[in-house]
Amino acid sequence: MSKRVLITGADGFLGCSLLSALSASGECDVLVAQDVREVPADRRLPGVIYEQQDVREPKGLLESLQRHAIDTVVHLAAIVTPPPGSTRDFEYSVDVLGTQNLLQACVNAHVKHLLVSSSGAAYGYHADNPDWLVETDPLRGNVVFAYSHHKRLVEESLALYRTVQPGLKQTVFRIGTILGEKVDNQITALFEKRRLIAIRGSDSPFVLIWDEDVTGAFLHALRGGIEGVYNLAGDGALTVHELAALLGKKTRNFPAPLLQATLWLGSRLGVSRYGPEQLDFLRYRPVLSNKRLKEKLGYVPKKTSREVFLAFVEARRQQGRPL
Repeated sequence: MSKRVLITGADGFLGCSLLSALSASGECDVLVAQDVREVPADRRLPGVIYEQQDVREPKGLLESLQRHAIDTVVHLAAIVTPPPGSTRDFEYSVDVLGTQNLLQACVNAHVKHLLVSSSGAAYGYHADNPDWLVETDPLRGNVVFAYSHHKRLVEESLALYRTVQPGLKQTVFRIGTILGEKVDNQITALFEKRRLIAIRGSDSPFVLIWDEDVTGAFLHALRGGIEGVYNLAGDGALTVHELAALLGKKTRNFPAPLLQATLWLGSRLGVSRYGPEQLDFLRYRPVLSNKRLKEKLGYVPKKTSREVFLAFVEARRQQGRPL
């Protein structure tokens, strides 16, 4: 590959996985790991240059790209699960303004290839979403969901730069729900309930991708210098009822108005971090077609959505944490 690669958000979940794979491959002439947090010495990999850098600081980004003569950037820095006390303005400054800073820094430093982790959430959670979303479908990320809305805004910035700065190649992955042996987040918390929440009249389908397949897709695009926009998900989808059956559980079926009222009350009383806007997050999940990923990018995920979920359940069992 012989590239000079810089990864933002390198100490995050995806960043650590990709960094480890690239470091082990020995394919990079230079490999720079940037994160807003300083990476402890005992977790640093040999041969990797570690830098503490905030994507909200454009001068530092540009100086780093120029100092290391970077030709390829992997942009993973984003706020997926806001920390306690986080604000919408802060999340916007990282997700949206940080990406804009990086885009301009890449242009000014003559970077050749930018790879970005986007999300299926950029399509939005809407009742009229098609059964299977493809890359040419409109991005309508919901304003009430910071993550979804910000991913939409990020992609609008990326699309603008593809037009006005075509010399910077882009590879954008709209990623489905990621599961892996060590994944713990608000989605996996849903599976830990004694009964899975279901909304009457909605199948709430999930498209899943194994974390190693996410890394694999990035490596494939890096090695081939392949550009384009791709949904990243395993074959097939699983409804909430199918997920419950695989877990040997039942669903708790709510009428939509009742669940919305329950969420509103919980948020008002301070007993839940989620409000009534979460109703659409639960019932109108984007279902991603991976046809373009397989046919145009040439990457075929090793696990289907069903196989991803079963592997996740088995990993939890082996950890002594059965669902």
